[in-house]
Amino acid sequence: MPTPIRRSAVEASERFAYLNHSGVCPLPRPVVEAMSDWASGAGAVGSLEFDEQCERMEEVRSLSAILMGVPSDDVAFVKNTTEGLGFVANGLDWSEGDRVVVPDGEFPSTIYPWLALEDMGVVVDRVGPVGPEGALPIESFAEAVAGGVPPKVVATSWVQFSKGWRTDLAALAEVAHGAGALLCADVIQGLGVLPASLEEWGVDFATADAHKWMLGPPGIGVLYVRRSCLESLRPLEPGWASVAHRQEWENLDLVFDDSARRFEGGSANACGLYGLGAALDLILSAGVDEIWRHVDDLCDHACSALEAAGYVVMSDRSDKGRSGIVTFSLGPGTDAQAAASHLEERGVVCSARAGGIRISPHGYNDVEDVERLISALSEL
Repeated sequence: MPTPIRRSAVEASERFAYLNHSGVCPLPRPVVEAMSDWASGAGAVGSLEFDEQCERMEEVRSLSAILMGVPSDDVAFVKNTTEGLGFVANGLDWSEGDRVVVPDGEFPSTIYPWLALEDMGVVVDRVGPVGPEGALPIESFAEAVAGGVPPKVVATSWVQFSKGWRTDLAALAEVAHGAGALLCADVIQGLGVLPASLEEWGVDFATADAHKWMLGPPGIGVLYVRRSCLESLRPLEPGWASVAHRQEWENLDLVFDDSARRFEGGSANACGLYGLGAALDLILSAGVDEIWRHVDDLCDHACSALEAAGYVVMSDRSDKGRSGIVTFSLGPGTDAQAAASHLEERGVVCSARAGGIRISPHGYNDVEDVERLISALSEL
């Protein structure tokens, strides 16, 4: 069966069954080449490439906007998801007694920016997962939102990192907005594999970086700020690139750009941008819908094979909760980290999470990668 992303585009696929895109992706060949070409040009001509870099930056912004389903003027480049969340958490105007609702059991960077506001008197209430799959139904969010002072922000990950529960962001936006709250989403575990329409869904802020499902390098990410929220979010790192007159060096008036570019304070990570651009070209050429269908089928195949081999799938695979992440338990007395190391020695790359093994295939993986996983597990 052909894969949406050609297998030859990813060098790591020649050695490994690489099933760890929810961790760190292997860089595809076009991404490596784009970054290398940029570095060669920077070494050969230095600043003479500046205008070309600015043009490519805007092209990559447009590609990022297409992937997110938002206007390109609402996208800013950030270093990573943590920085994007920090820009939101620290850029809003807070008062003592304001409340944030966030899921419990999130990845640390998804919750720490909100917990850091507690010394300002902000109350952070956590929504507990339901059942062994870590499900967080919208009803749980609605109950938490209604359980106190109307929150200022509801914050969540789109896809939970350890077991892969996928939150219906459109439904959650209705709950949040119904209470007068803003919705902030960490979308790093979905963007690049799941089709996204963040503006249509009503998400107010969203952020992700490139080194997982977007198949890009670390150190470069995207931040979406809904146009209606632009003036309510204070830029935390204003610089020459933040202003409307960013090429007029003698004009020292602080007039922020009328777009999300106001959150880009200084010179961009040009090498990372070129890599991200090549990665987005690869993903969008394959089609996110096609990638998701392929990954979903691989995950279903993996679940069937794992269960037939006696393993217990811990992830929710319902239509509403499924994602590109499948976590399964190895049985009592088995060290998950040791098992992950064993698999790596046999050329199967995955992660130990939630006391089990987490796999996360992408658009270039195939059924043989899953069979290689099952074969390596049989040696435990």
